[in-house]
Amino acid sequence: MFDHVTLAVSDLQKSKLFYERAFEALGYRLSFGKEGVFWAFDVGDGSLFEIQRSESPPPLTRVHVAFRVKSATEVDAFYQAALEAGAMDNGAPGPRPQYAASYYACFVLDPDGYNIEAMLNEPAARA
Repeated sequence: MFDHVTLAVSDLQKSKLFYERAFEALGYRLSFGKEGVFWAFDVGDGSLFEIQRSESPPPLTRVHVAFRVKSATEVDAFYQAALEAGAMDNGAPGPRPQYAASYYACFVLDPDGYNIEAMLNEPAARA
């Protein structure tokens, strides 16, 4: 399942206004963000659709997809399998307390350089 998808946009304010209006029809709402940096929309089932400034610094890329998994073991396995399949490391598996207290994730760059994440944010499922 997707946890969040992030797109880089050329005009953050224009895109924010666009998605706020377009998502009204679907019942999606702005959830959080930081003025001039990014905005996250709650699109249901705990998933987010995010937009960010196109000139954001690494490790962000123009497209970022995060897959929600069930355990830290799955995060670790995804990371290893992705590297073996040719991905480049963009953040080894480990805790990410800067995101949330129980956030555990890894990041790899796919063959096109897109930032792909496997993540977990549930304290009981860290095993």
